Parts: sequence; C-alpha cells; structure tokens
Amino acid sequence: MTQDVSIECEPGGFTAPRDLENESFLKEVALAFVKNKVAIAGLCIVLFLVLIAVFAPFLTPHDPYAINLDEQLRPPSFHNWFGTDKFGRDLLTRIIYGTRISLVIGLVPSFISMIFGSVLGIVSGYYGGKTDFIIMRLADVMIAFPSLLLAMVVMYTLGASLFNIFIALSLVGWAGIARVVRSQTLALKEKEFVDAARAIGVKTRVIMLRHIFPNCLPVLIVMFSLGIPEAIMYEASLSFLGVGAQPPTPSWGLLVARGKEYLFSAPWVAILPGVAILITVLAFNFMGDGLRDALDPYMKD
Repeated sequence: MTQDVSIECEPGGFTAPRDLENESFLKEVALAFVKNKVAIAGLCIVLFLVLIAVFAPFLTPHDPYAINLDEQLRPPSFHNWFGTDKFGRDLLTRIIYGTRISLVIGLVPSFISMIFGSVLGIVSGYYGGKTDFIIMRLADVMIAFPSLLLAMVVMYTLGASLFNIFIALSLVGWAGIARVVRSQTLALKEKEFVDAARAIGVKTRVIMLRHIFPNCLPVLIVMFSLGIPEAIMYEASLSFLGVGAQPPTPSWGLLVARGKEYLFSAPWVAILPGVAILITVLAFNFMGDGLRDALDPYMKD
C-alpha cells in the first residue's frame, strides 16, 4: 500500500512522518467496510456477543453452577429455553456465561501473540544478520508443529486450566505474525523517511516504534481479527479433549464434550453449544475478511 508521506525536521529534532492522506485513507477504509454487508453482519453479531458477556448476570435468573438433579436433561421449554444438562443446570445460562470465556480466550492470547510476534518480527527484519537468523529459525520450529498438537503438549506439561490456555495459545500464535511483520519491516526500513531518521541520528528503538510499527498496523489488525476465531476454536478443541477448561467451568467446548454422550437421547445438550461456537467463529471470520478487503487497495474499485 503506497501512501504519500512528508518529513518534518525541526530544531528540536526529528518529527515522525505524517501521512498527508491519513484521514481520507481511514474514511475510505470505513466506507469500504460499511459496504460489505456480510462484514457488517459479523460485526453486529460480535457486538451482540460482547453485550451478552458483559451483562450475563442480568440476562438469566439461573445460576450456571447450581445443580438440580430433579431437572436432569429436560428438553427446551418456556422455563428452560435451551433445556438442561445432566446435572439439571440451565443450558442457556451456561452458554451465556461461556460467551465470556470464549471472548476472553479469543482476545487475550491473540493480543499477546500480536505484541510478541510484532516485536520479534520488527527486530528480526530491522537488524538482520544473526538476529534475523535465530528469530526466524525459532519461528520455523514453531510453525513446523501442528498448532493444536503443540498447544496440547503445553497443556499436558503445565496442567489443564484457563490461565495455562492463555500461555499455550500465545506460544503457538506468535510465529506467523513475526514472519509477516518481518517482511513488512524489510520493505519499510528502505523507505526514505527511515533513511532520513537514521541520517539525523534518531535512535533505532524510536525508528522501530514510531515509524515502522505504525505502518505494520493495517496487516496486524487483520491478523488479530482473524486470530480470535482461531483461538476460540483451539480452546473449544482443547476443552473437548479434556486438557482445556475443567468442570464445572461453562466452556462451550467442555459443554459439547460432556453432551456428546447424550447426542441421541438429549441432542440439545451438545448441539446448542456447538451452534454457539459456529456462530461466533463465523462472525469473527466475516468481520476479519471485511477488514482485509477494506484495507487491501487491490480490492477497491
């Protein structure tokens, strides 16, 4: 993406390059995103899920952990819209509270991976040489392992808990981001504004932070938005396999795992949490695809 920039040199030092068309560029991106109806639908669903997660205690009168053996495996009804599980707990309530877990699992590890991968990618691309070789070979090792298998190894090593899921998913997500940011850095460090910054003695860390990193943000935003549904799927898979969230945590993957044995006698116990995972992942993917198309100059008319 080519953008016109201007360099300002002042007596007090160097001022970061200013994008002359920054506002118009953001406006174009916003307009392109709004025109994508599928992306807008995904954004609306994501916002709806966020509201559900925030106001979960006010949306249902039931306790997600309260056991009532007299209400085991009740079918959907007016009192329990999604029915109950094998312990008599309201399934809709547990799915609503599970939204909190899925969104946090999606956002936190994706954000950590983005920051960690960005730092290593910029350092690797800017310095080159042995630093680049070591970081990229480490990234190659991480990418060589199937992500879910590597996350399982980490979970088996550290133990099954939500906090350890953060660690596992953060570890498996940074390598791809680092490689993309490195390629961006290799191109940006040859630009005129970076040469000008070096020429007047701007410190390396300032160049990387103020000049290179902001120009990597568009691609990072897209990768972040597409990394969230991936993290949600990994969490659901780990919980389904028994190495993620542990009972009685209302994780969607755990709800599917515990409900699969009643797939024919009480199918709602497994199917409805699975539908929640499907809708959430699709919503984030639609939104991420819309952001990618809006930020890609080749996709514009």
